[in-house]
Parts: sequence; C-alpha cells; structure tokens
Amino acid sequence: MAEPLLAVRGLTKRFGGLVATDRVDLEVADGETLAVIGPNGAGKTTLIGQLSGDLVPDAGTIRFAGEDVTALPAPTRSQRGLARSFQITSIFPEFTALDNVALAVQAHAGHSFRFWTPARAERALREPARATLEQVGLGARAAVAAGTLAHGEQRQLEIAMALATRPRLLLLDEPVAGMGADESQRMVQLLRALRGHHTIVLVEHDMDVVFALADRISVMVYGRVIASGAPEAIRANAEVRRAYLGEEIPA
Repeated sequence: MAEPLLAVRGLTKRFGGLVATDRVDLEVADGETLAVIGPNGAGKTTLIGQLSGDLVPDAGTIRFAGEDVTALPAPTRSQRGLARSFQITSIFPEFTALDNVALAVQAHAGHSFRFWTPARAERALREPARATLEQVGLGARAAVAAGTLAHGEQRQLEIAMALATRPRLLLLDEPVAGMGADESQRMVQLLRALRGHHTIVLVEHDMDVVFALADRISVMVYGRVIASGAPEAIRANAEVRRAYLGEEIPA
C-alpha cells in the first residue's frame, strides 16, 4: 500500500492545563479530501496550526511526503508543498488582487518582500498570478484593491494565494466562514474543482459543505479524534451524533 501523503501520529498540544490536541492520529492519501469536524473548542484549528508549522507540538510526529517535518518552520513546510488558508482572511488589503497573488508567487520563490516594489512589474510574477486568479474565478477583479473585494471574493483570493505556492496539500480552515448562501456555493464549486488535483485537509462547521466535498471525515471532540471514515459511516455513527447533540449531522 502506498505511503500516505500526510501521516500524523500522537500529535499533542497543551496550553497550560488545556489539552488542545490529545494524541491525534491522522492519515491523508495523495489526492484525498479529508474534512475535520467537531464542536467549538474541539482542537481543529490547533491541529491545522501544527500541520502548517505555525504551532509547535508538545509531542507526536508529522510526516509529509515521506519526510518528518515535525520540527520544520512554516516557511520551510510551504517550500515542501504545504499551504494554509486561515479562519480569518489574511490578505494585504491595500494591494490589488493581482499584487496579493504575485506576492505569494514571489515568497514561494524565496525572495524577500523588501524587493516587492521593483518586482511587482515582473512578468515572471504577474503571469502565474493572473492565471491563478482566473483559476479561482477572480480574473476580472485583478486590478481591484483587495480590501474592497466582497468577503467571499477575499476568501477566494486567499485560496489563490495558497495555490500560487504550488502546494501538494491545502490546509483550509473554515473556508466558508461568514459567507452568504451564494458566496458559500461559489466556494464549494471552487473547492470541488480542486479535488483530486490537490490533497485537502478541510476544517469546516457547515455540514452541507463537508458532505459535498469530503472523501473522508475525522471527528474531533475535546482534542481527540473519536471517529474517522467515509461520509456515510460518519453520518450514521451514534457517538458522532451524540457529540453534536443530534443537530449538526444531517440525517
């Protein structure tokens, strides 16, 4: 059997007396979309932070593409092919949408942001940036200041910035948070188009989004994974339904 693209063993993170992730084990196959769900405070965002390198685990290991990356910082993991989008949109609001993505292209190439002003006209940055904007449906918004984009467009832009780093694995934290129904549907269509071309770990509260996108689902409660499996199995799992008080998992 092929080695999983991402393999997590015993991942543990404490904040004082709070155990945010408690000996978490996960595997994600190349090309798979894994959704991580759970009540508020379950440890989902802490898990994503450890996978991306933004948080240092207290115990456990993270292997990516066969390499132990547990001790590697976030920029190095990005170079290896790990890209993260955040629960709260993280963009440069004063720059145009195209400039934001070109910055991500430049950063992935290993250049300092202090060279940004003369570099913003470089075709080597702007052409792949423009192509990525087209990919996420923002081609017509390239010249618009990012801070004036609608909320859903800003989340699409953040996905474009992640894609500009040419990732093998996308870590997506609440990609439809704060969106209306139409914006959420556009994001689902975008992420569906990425399935299979990118491996995705998706943290999301919206169960309709989860069941529309996930190949497998892992459920976290109080920092622990209590169940993992195909969407149909998770939907029918009595322990999962109890953890959600019977309200979050569609029947």
